[in-house]
Amino acid sequence: MRFQIVLLFHLLLQSASTVSLSVQFQNNSVNPPSFSVQGKARKTASRLSSPLIGYDGRVYACSETNLFAFESNGSVFWTVPLNYTCNVGLPPIHGERGKIYLVAEDKVIKVNPSNIGTNESAAEIFFGPEPGQEVPNEIIGLSASMSSLSVFINVKHRGLFAYGLDGQLRWTAGPVLHQFGYHQGCKQNVRDCYFTSIPVIDRCEANIYMSNTEGEMYALSARSPQFKWIQDFSSLDKVFTITPGNNGRVYVTVPVRAIVLALDVTTGNILWQMNTGPLSTTGCAPVVDSNGWISIGSLDGHLYSFSPTGSLKKFPRATELNSVVQVSPLLDCSGYGVYISQTEMEGKTSHIVGEYTYISALKPRNAVFTMLAPSTGSIYWSESYPGKFSSLLSGTDLHNFVLDESVLLAFITASKIGNPLPCRTTYHKLAASCSEARPKFLSIYTGDERAILLFLLFESAVLVLLAALVRFCCIFWSKKKLHGQDLGKFLEKRHSLRLQKKAFDRTITELEKKASEEASTNAVLEKIGDLVQEREGLQRKLSTTYSLGRDALTGLQRKTLLPLYDGKTRSYSFQGARKESVTIFHTVSDASSGGSDSDSDTEISWHSFEEKESAAKAKAKAKAKAPITDGSFSDDEISEEDYQGSSSEPAASSSRSSMSPLHMLRGESA
Repeated sequence: MRFQIVLLFHLLLQSASTVSLSVQFQNNSVNPPSFSVQGKARKTASRLSSPLIGYDGRVYACSETNLFAFESNGSVFWTVPLNYTCNVGLPPIHGERGKIYLVAEDKVIKVNPSNIGTNESAAEIFFGPEPGQEVPNEIIGLSASMSSLSVFINVKHRGLFAYGLDGQLRWTAGPVLHQFGYHQGCKQNVRDCYFTSIPVIDRCEANIYMSNTEGEMYALSARSPQFKWIQDFSSLDKVFTITPGNNGRVYVTVPVRAIVLALDVTTGNILWQMNTGPLSTTGCAPVVDSNGWISIGSLDGHLYSFSPTGSLKKFPRATELNSVVQVSPLLDCSGYGVYISQTEMEGKTSHIVGEYTYISALKPRNAVFTMLAPSTGSIYWSESYPGKFSSLLSGTDLHNFVLDESVLLAFITASKIGNPLPCRTTYHKLAASCSEARPKFLSIYTGDERAILLFLLFESAVLVLLAALVRFCCIFWSKKKLHGQDLGKFLEKRHSLRLQKKAFDRTITELEKKASEEASTNAVLEKIGDLVQEREGLQRKLSTTYSLGRDALTGLQRKTLLPLYDGKTRSYSFQGARKESVTIFHTVSDASSGGSDSDSDTEISWHSFEEKESAAKAKAKAKAKAPITDGSFSDDEISEEDYQGSSSEPAASSSRSSMSPLHMLRGESA
């Protein structure tokens, strides 16, 4: 249902039917509290512009050709002459390092308070025509972004201008963007379409929001003139108010429809839509606190507060029948509390004609200022005006100016009256509100978790195999010895070497078994030694180092074992299939020791490598302690003396020679 708000007496804004233009700060204890008019002051007082509450707690407002900085108690802190008449409809804005920007006539003035009292000028022209240049059109809106270090100026019929803090033009944007043969914005009415709103900045997303004459809303980047999205609200109305949430949402208020909409800042899609009481066509801009609650005053006397998800709270729960809320609420210094102003009228009527609601009100009686926290529903303070606060302001510099409810509400907010919440810096307030923006998660698959887990395990195994294959190929092709060789030929060669090694293993195993069961000839033993050496060569070629080109002999390679012979004793050493060391001693005795044709007894002694090593160490120590003689023992004699096994029967002797037992020593190879 459409609401058309008509205030016949404009509720404290027009001097013809209200008494809020010039207020005498008195508290009449006899008569009911009321606003009173002082005729003399009415002729000489100046009207203050829309106020700005500074980061330092002061209130900044301009009047005629001067910019004033007020303390929260109403006294003037400093005054800067502008030399141009300021626009009372647009409030000053914060700049960098305490600087202030404001609109005066067809110019944007930058004020530097640090230059007050020095030889340098405190006010300078930031934007405007030079002498002799064409006068630009009306400046509709002004805003600044310290994250992008830019000042944005909306000039009627000319578009949006982005300037750096040094005054250099960065980019411009119009309501229509032509790209790839198509145009975006302004529908079909391109000639008379232009931006109509103040550039609204989302400090979390670095977005700029604008509206045009056709009822379209734009989202632009603060760093480029490209459109992110355009949303058409012309079906609701062509006039609406944009409020940044700084929490992943941007809010649109349509006064005629009494509707508040929440939009997603990324896509521009509508998240929710809620109705309020009837709204004023002017001064109905809502505020968003650090908890993400948006609050807006209604002409039914209530403050409507919506959570980020659209839940509604109304303040106060019970209100006077003739009260209205006609000015925008203000945030306190903590970012969690809200100050509002309710005006009690002498009479108020409302009637519906078609789809519109018409409200008529008589002159105001008094105003009630309240401080509350929408998220918790707590009301911390409430006081009527005139009252204590009016008596505090009666002796200040404010009596020289025309005041309205918005100015009084700004001074109450700056003075922190009735506020138990601790103040916070702008950074902390912005961080708290930006944290309300929740990241969007994309749901890919919601099926069987077990199947997903098995798939991930299989995928991990495949990745491990691929990584191993890639590593092998990288190492393989990086070796100089294999450069120029085909990979297939290399693998075929390795397969052939493996087959040869298996054949050698079988042959050596058979010969070792035969040698252990019966006396073997020298030819068989020599053959075993040759086969062992060839097998060791194959093992070296099949090793990883040889396969990758690093086939140099290392210090750990075993010394070749060859048969030894000194006329009496022969010894054969080789390595078995299980990598054990095998030594065979064959000793021929003297002719005087026995018969010639008798068979020799064979005895095999098995010793582990550890036992042999410990025995050798003990023998070496004993030999070191013994006196040195002229003679020396040969290796064959030491071996025969140390390792000869005990025999149960004496060996048969012949007339020429006799064979001593055959000793075979086996031990674990190092």
